Amino acid sequence: MLAALAITIGIGTAGAANAADLPRIASINLCTDQLLMTLADPAQILGLSPYARDAARSWDAAKAEKFPLLSGDAEDVLVLQPDIVVSGRYTKRATRELLKDKGLRVAEFDVPRSMDDVKKQIRRMGDLVQHSDRAEAEVARLEAAIARTREVAARKRYRVLALSRRGWVSGSDSLTGALLATVGLDSAARDLGLKLGGYASLEAIVSLKPDFLLLSEGSNFAEDEGRAFLLHPALQRFYPASKRLVLPEKLINCGGPMMSEALDRLALELERVER
Repeated sequence: MLAALAITIGIGTAGAANAADLPRIASINLCTDQLLMTLADPAQILGLSPYARDAARSWDAAKAEKFPLLSGDAEDVLVLQPDIVVSGRYTKRATRELLKDKGLRVAEFDVPRSMDDVKKQIRRMGDLVQHSDRAEAEVARLEAAIARTREVAARKRYRVLALSRRGWVSGSDSLTGALLATVGLDSAARDLGLKLGGYASLEAIVSLKPDFLLLSEGSNFAEDEGRAFLLHPALQRFYPASKRLVLPEKLINCGGPMMSEALDRLALELERVER
């Protein structure tokens, strides 16, 4: 019994030591926030970006309530002295450079343009937090969601135009375009000559005649002119609710674990409009 107790104590001590050896990490970007919260132990997370608790933008805003919010500037990160700072490639350059100059390790994540990019970023964050097993589980979850959505989308070849406020169109080479292509849907943005994205006129959108519009919200309330564009009588006439697929912004503004939920939501939307 004493031997067994000694073994148990030894295992517990080793586990505590391993946990203590894990890197302590601060995030200064909304997208790295969400990768970090999904893959790291809570004790590893020293702070998150200012938008981490924004329910409209952050997929895991509720979970972010458990962690300190950082200002986005270098000063409060330096006080924490993290082992690693995770950031977007386009997060404020002056902040990133100052952190590097002070000797901190800054891991920068680029904007993903494909599902392969999303998988690479999940795996990269898994390596940084030293939980590669969790990353592989997330990649497997993503691949399963892709397969499920492909099955639904395969029933008919649709052209979809991803449209946002003021007529902004997500291009065929954007993450949203990649999401559509991965499951077998055609991005109508290609017919407008938009690769990464750009603005399109009301006339061009109506003339394009996509099968569906892909929007980030389905509300009929226009709180400002940007939103009013999507509720223009011409768009509502040609694209009523039955021709509008809705994916909340927080599901498609970052590449990461939320993409699995985005795909499942897209499958449900396709089933809704096909009924």
